[in-house]
Amino acid sequence: MEELWAEAPDGVRSQGWLIRPARFEPGKKYPLVLWIHGGPWAMYDVGFNWAFQNFAAEGYALLYGNPRGSTGYGQDFVNGIQYAYPGKDYDDLMAMVDAALEREWIDGENLFVCGGSGGGVLTAWIVGHTDRFRAAVSMRPVTNWHSFVGTTDGPLWYDQFIKRPWEDTLEFAVRSPLHYVANVKTPTMVMTGEADLRTPISQSEEYYRALKLLKKETLLVRMPEEYHGWRRPTHRLLQQLYLRAWFDKHRTGDAAAAGD
Repeated sequence: MEELWAEAPDGVRSQGWLIRPARFEPGKKYPLVLWIHGGPWAMYDVGFNWAFQNFAAEGYALLYGNPRGSTGYGQDFVNGIQYAYPGKDYDDLMAMVDAALEREWIDGENLFVCGGSGGGVLTAWIVGHTDRFRAAVSMRPVTNWHSFVGTTDGPLWYDQFIKRPWEDTLEFAVRSPLHYVANVKTPTMVMTGEADLRTPISQSEEYYRALKLLKKETLLVRMPEEYHGWRRPTHRLLQQLYLRAWFDKHRTGDAAAAGD
């Protein structure tokens, strides 16, 4: 694992970490997974994460970090997404990917992205704004802020907008990943618990239905009897197997051959 710092176009620096694949060989190139944390008011650190290590064991590099909105870097950094989420956090994440690509052993043709909750929001946002990733998995996302505020168990999300949805529908639209779904070129899986109260499965269904209507490559995974986090160890393992299968399916070139 190595630390990296990345600078967004507006000069703000953010911290991340890059895990090398197991049995790393100099001169070889490896696919990269960007894994985005939820919250968004949370933070990653250097603690052990079995899912990250499993990807490393399977020959992937793993990139994770703390874009704006993350805790641990002062209140101004947290406030960097106030009334603008998603927004500058996207710039931070793309800067982290650019910084990782400065390592010659990262395969720029095999980039993948995933995340849950707030990370699911950003994953869906990312595929609507760039096609640099070969595949994506958006887990437990919010995709339509307008419908979300009336169904979530967390109505304080209203406070993240300047006005109410009935006062300014455009503000809620332009910050919703669903608004950009026609731009998606990346094969995108969506995964949510059927009993999720925080980011109800209807959010995933809206996004999935839109992708299907647009004839995009997609898959909807419904975790039975699960809420906002998986309670059953078997479902945690299942999530990892779905992630790996989706990314392995869309690897190309030498990376695909290495995964066979």
